[in-house]
Amino acid sequence: MWLLLIVVGLLTLARTLLLFGYALAHARRRRAPAWSWGGEVNDPVTIIVPAYNERTTIAAAVRSLATGAHPGIEVLVVDDESDDGTTEEVERLGLPNVRVARVPGGGKAAALNVGVALARNDLLVMVDADTVVDPDAIHRLVQPFADPRVGAVAGNVKVGNRRSLLGRWQHIEYVIGFSLDRRLYDTLAGMPTIPGALGAFRREAVLAAGGLSRATLAEDTDLTMGIHRAGRRVVYEETAVARTEAPVTLPELWRQRYRWSYGTMQALWRHRQALGERGPSGRFGRRGLPFIALFSVLLPLLAPVVDIFAAYGLFFLDRYEAIVAWLAVLVVQILTAILAFRLDREPLRPLWAPPLQQFVYRQVMYLVLVHSVITALSGGRLKWQKLRRTGEVAATHPQPVS
Repeated sequence: MWLLLIVVGLLTLARTLLLFGYALAHARRRRAPAWSWGGEVNDPVTIIVPAYNERTTIAAAVRSLATGAHPGIEVLVVDDESDDGTTEEVERLGLPNVRVARVPGGGKAAALNVGVALARNDLLVMVDADTVVDPDAIHRLVQPFADPRVGAVAGNVKVGNRRSLLGRWQHIEYVIGFSLDRRLYDTLAGMPTIPGALGAFRREAVLAAGGLSRATLAEDTDLTMGIHRAGRRVVYEETAVARTEAPVTLPELWRQRYRWSYGTMQALWRHRQALGERGPSGRFGRRGLPFIALFSVLLPLLAPVVDIFAAYGLFFLDRYEAIVAWLAVLVVQILTAILAFRLDREPLRPLWAPPLQQFVYRQVMYLVLVHSVITALSGGRLKWQKLRRTGEVAATHPQPVS
């Protein structure tokens, strides 16, 4: 246990120092008066929205996209054989720059590939059907394409339904993940995922990566790794903000994170050959893949050692030392959250919740990861699982009708 505790401690310390150092440097560089991606990008954009039974949220999502500030927006909703009136909801909006393509049920990756094929523009944005974007989000999201080396851009996704305790926990997790982790990955040129809720792509980069594959459950992570290996830069644009609907119950959260964790492991395994390749693929393989494996899989998998040690210490070791060690870890987590919220200019009010996270939320995340590892090692297969939508984000963040 002591050995595992030392390993966890060293990994946690390394991750914390990297996050603080690189995230602060990234934020200072982006906020400098002279910072720019290049000339302003006003090229037309096709926004692809894959949808399967999204009647509750699709209208608000499409309206926020179609009425955005960027010139030349086309919204393409790819209806994956919905039977709840999703298409009718979109058509009822009557927006001239919105069209719907109905396709036979084939899953999210297949729907996105149809969208890529039918898009009228070479700049593509992919947005989930439960996501509402800020009016200037699309324009800000495509600005990095002023650099011809950039093949894909990750937007800044926030939890829109954060009134419940579970929503607040996810909100904190999202802010830390986007404000710190993505700044770090951006700096190291190893961005692992363009989020399905808001991401932009050059069509040629998507095609060079082989399109969206159904070989994994994390088609966004798999595509992002493919774009890296094709020699294109993948960057983060923190000013492009979208709000998505997070799971509202623990069973739904479990299903979502189980799919994400298992899909990430599938993507890591699928792109393992990059470790021995040359050129851009090899650079990503030797820099990005080990980093993702260490800090996204191994560290979370070993992290329960801290809680186990604290519980063991209360009964069999020095109670004072055990409590101090556990509180020290909690303080590091809170300081990390404060930095993330400050960099993202978010109010600090939700940060009373992290101590409670240690007793419920973190344990659920541990068990999800363990479940995913067991599934991966046993060779099990996991089917696509759709979450129930409440429409809370659409109601909380309404968009004006043009």
